[in-house]
Amino acid sequence: MSDRAAAPGPTDRVAVVVNGNAKRVTEDLVEMLDQIVQSGDLFVSRSMDEGQDIARRIVDRGYPTVLTGGGDGTFTQMVTWITAEAKRRDRQPPRFGLLKLGTGNALAWVLGAADYKGRGVVADLARVRQKGGSRELRLLEVGGTLAPFAGFGVDAQALAHFNATKDFFRKLPVLKNIGTGGLAYIVAIVGRTFPQVLIQPHGRVTIRNLGEPAVRLGVDGQPIGPPVEAGEILYRGPYRGVWFSTVVYWGFGARIFPFAEDREDRFSLRIVDVGSLDVAFNIRKIWRGDYRSDRLHDFLVEHVEISFDEPIAMEIGGDAAGSHRSGKVKL
Repeated sequence: MSDRAAAPGPTDRVAVVVNGNAKRVTEDLVEMLDQIVQSGDLFVSRSMDEGQDIARRIVDRGYPTVLTGGGDGTFTQMVTWITAEAKRRDRQPPRFGLLKLGTGNALAWVLGAADYKGRGVVADLARVRQKGGSRELRLLEVGGTLAPFAGFGVDAQALAHFNATKDFFRKLPVLKNIGTGGLAYIVAIVGRTFPQVLIQPHGRVTIRNLGEPAVRLGVDGQPIGPPVEAGEILYRGPYRGVWFSTVVYWGFGARIFPFAEDREDRFSLRIVDVGSLDVAFNIRKIWRGDYRSDRLHDFLVEHVEISFDEPIAMEIGGDAAGSHRSGKVKL
């Protein structure tokens, strides 16, 4: 736990912030949390404005620990808003944690996915109060947002297709209760993302190192060639996706970034130029993190600048982040 500047409130209190729009955040769950968490320490956010107001109230009260529930996006938003507000007031940000309300989220897999029934949430809260069950999580700074992972290209397309498929399934009585997780993800990828990528021309990207020497990895994950110094080009060429992460998981247990935790002072940069058919034929290996190809370009980097030849869809921490022609990512 980080040392804190003087602030009001007991030092053992835990703020719990849940996304009221998340499927797993039911009235029963909120009622259960309200019984477990101390009075006034449970916050339910249903909009961006509410979330930012909650962030200010959390900093006002000086909580040493904040837990979020509702997905990777909820975690990313609250960490970003609370950290920014704490710095604005010259206070040390709290430590953060995640309530494992679902198995689809990347961070739930990083921490060890729990059940949805509430038993996992109770155990999470108990561990936090006992000052145990924690680990360090490195975050990237992407366009002013703090997140464990982000990406341009096909992953952002897949996210948009996944969200659209979930919304469609929710309108169908037969599927509304089972079609918003893994099923919707598979349908979106196979039915929409794969066909779209198959007919799209390959874009081109230029990635420049802006930070400490970067390491190029071979297909076996071992360093190859000399370090890439600041100012030098890491990669210039075709791509389907340009992804960044400090964690190995992407979602639903997929180990998309097998080298992300190899070095504490670097994050994983992965340029993907693999075709739809290659993905379809090797989906199991890709899911396990075992797939290797000379069309996967892996680096361990500290700060990079990315430039595209046209605006490209982006996602940050599992949330859509518009389209951009360039961007910077740093640890």
